Amino acid sequence: MKLYYTPGACSLSPHIVVRESGAACDLIKVDLKAHKTEAGDDFYAVNPKGYIPTLRLDDGSTLTEGAAIVQYLADHAPASGLIPAAGTRERYQAIEWLNFIATELHKQFSPLFNPTFAEEVKAVFRTKITGRFAWINGILATQDYLMGSSFTVVDAYLFNMLQWAKRVNIDLSPWPNLAAYQARIAARPKVQEALKAEGLLG
Repeated sequence: MKLYYTPGACSLSPHIVVRESGAACDLIKVDLKAHKTEAGDDFYAVNPKGYIPTLRLDDGSTLTEGAAIVQYLADHAPASGLIPAAGTRERYQAIEWLNFIATELHKQFSPLFNPTFAEEVKAVFRTKITGRFAWINGILATQDYLMGSSFTVVDAYLFNMLQWAKRVNIDLSPWPNLAAYQARIAARPKVQEALKAEGLLG
């Protein structure tokens, strides 16, 4: 398999899952401004949508969208415990979390990275994000991870979003449970490996 990624982007989530699952996967760095891989190949030929993450499977087919990719990786490493079994109530809870993070957090960040958006517009999206963070902070008052006591793919995705907070001037200190959660995940050896590989440590 090959995972196409851009350092610090939303591909960090599947990158973490690759390492946590132990999957044999090559990492292909993509310049999203030029839409070229590190080797100079046209990234649109890999993913016509033009964005990461993209997972190229061993049969040559591709899978896009981070929430789908992390489920695929976890399902192919069931012993990792990274996602509940298909058909269980817990699996649907994991899907619920993945959808919530994708729509209520991930997409809310997009305007904050856009230099053409006015500050008053960005303030609206910051308010939406911080409201979601406050709610999650309450959940983390009684459990270590979003699904309970074990790290899963949904934690990789939320951690990815929390890494963006500092980049857009969102201070996590008002939510101590969320800040502690971020630190707890950052300390995981496989997460450290992913951060180091993407040049995000220090």
